[in-house]
Amino acid sequence: MSEELDSQDGGLDDWGAALAEQAESEQTAKLGGANVQVAEFDALASDNLPMTRDDDRNMDMILDIPVTIAMEIGRTKISIRNLLQLNQGSVVELDRLAGEPMDVLVNGTLVAHGEVVVVNEKFGIRLTDVVSPAERVKKLK
Repeated sequence: MSEELDSQDGGLDDWGAALAEQAESEQTAKLGGANVQVAEFDALASDNLPMTRDDDRNMDMILDIPVTIAMEIGRTKISIRNLLQLNQGSVVELDRLAGEPMDVLVNGTLVAHGEVVVVNEKFGIRLTDVVSPAERVKKLK
């Protein structure tokens, strides 16, 4: 009986090795036969230490990257039939109440809420609530 278990355990080891080899060969085939190593990264630390001169230089590298800021009054879903029936003077009902703050999105990520203001005959937005970085990271996951 113990010989049967030993041979079964050996059989399981053989199966495990065969499955691992198959997965490895499939991964190599996907990568075109290239020898690839998995990248390892250190865990991000949130130590609230002051920025150093090196950090300032690293930050300067990203400060000129353009981002898209959008102000969203509200959203709605309508059928294509109703969309095609829209014309001048049509009213589209949104999912927000009048007076509710607008969403401020940067590259599609909510970063703040605000209200519309007019300054020198131009529209603007006054930020009333800024979403914390921790909450923004949570929403990305």
